[in-house]
Amino acid sequence: MHRPNLISIWFFVGVLLVAYGLLITGAGLYGLFSPPARPVVLGELHAGIWWGGLLLALGTVYTVKFSPRRQK
Repeated sequence: MHRPNLISIWFFVGVLLVAYGLLITGAGLYGLFSPPARPVVLGELHAGIWWGGLLLALGTVYTVKFSPRRQK
């Protein structure tokens, strides 16, 4: 079923998770250093930073595990 010349879809999923993680973490850090005029409920938990970090970690695992260079 697996052909040697194809790249796994999970590699691309990992790349997307890393990209989204960078964007969400960046937005969370921006919100940390430049707080909004009207703070949101539970804003002190900084969910954007945590969620972005989780996406970055998971995306890095997927990208490394399913890397095309590693498959050979």
